[in-house]
Amino acid sequence: MQPRNMSMSGVVDLAAVKAAGEAKAKAEQARAESARTGGGGGVSPSALVIDVDEAGFETDVLQRSTEVPVVIDFWAEWCEPCKQLGPLLERLATEYNGRFVLAKVDVDANQMLMQQFGIQGIPAVFAVVAGQALPLFQGAAPESQIRQTLDQLIQVGEERFGLTGIVVDADAEVTDSAPAEVPAGPYDALLEAAAQALDASDFDGAVQAYRNVLSEDPVNTEAKLGLAQAELLRRVAGFDPQKVRADAAGKPADPAAQMDAADLDLVGGHVEDAFGRLVETVRRTFGDDRDAVRVRLLKLFEVIGPEDPRVIAARTALARVLF
Repeated sequence: MQPRNMSMSGVVDLAAVKAAGEAKAKAEQARAESARTGGGGGVSPSALVIDVDEAGFETDVLQRSTEVPVVIDFWAEWCEPCKQLGPLLERLATEYNGRFVLAKVDVDANQMLMQQFGIQGIPAVFAVVAGQALPLFQGAAPESQIRQTLDQLIQVGEERFGLTGIVVDADAEVTDSAPAEVPAGPYDALLEAAAQALDASDFDGAVQAYRNVLSEDPVNTEAKLGLAQAELLRRVAGFDPQKVRADAAGKPADPAAQMDAADLDLVGGHVEDAFGRLVETVRRTFGDDRDAVRVRLLKLFEVIGPEDPRVIAARTALARVLF
């Protein structure tokens, strides 16, 4: 299969990121600080090449693309050209040292992603920049062409979205091989306090308690779920349901009205309605409004849990309208 060259014409029409200049300055500052201190604080080289599936696509690709361009390699074990292209892309990801992240998607195990991107043949290579997807090339392209494509992608990411890449710390590889010890900490007591505050409708107290846990243990699943629930209940506590419903019906293009109605939907147990409302609002909106609705939808996903079939279906619908 002959490679199809990418075109960057679609990227120049993407909505500019509001904080592009700030993001660029922050990334450059992080790089300078890493160089001054001799490394540290960055990701390990192994984090530059990741395996991605449908369940982790939102976090591993969409969210990550707000920090660094993500190149997606669609491949399969039986594909001979894939076996030539894959190692080349992995080598370049290491060589470019954090200017992009390579995400590898096994199409046999992730048919839904293959369909969403409209993949007709593999290998196929796409990129996601600031949440926006674009095709790069299809087929096993020459290394010189791939380098030119990557340079162009990186330039667009930096100039239009302030994405100067992520800091890589070669020494982090050693620490990654041995899991860090997690201090026992008073998490049980803190979580119990948060749950009691939630039961007492002290939503501010519950939010703070869950945040206290997450400040010490950012991946604590129970605290993440509790925080999402507490924030949701705090938002709806002062709602006038009739007014919220009337505003949502009368202002279908108003992101704030639709987000409030979605919160009520979820609290009332109408999960699919809440997700569907926000997916449709994402489809209708652009720029900061779209991003605000997308973030709210992700928060509602956390309330229900990533393994729930309704969340999985909504993630698929969200990816479809984003792309």
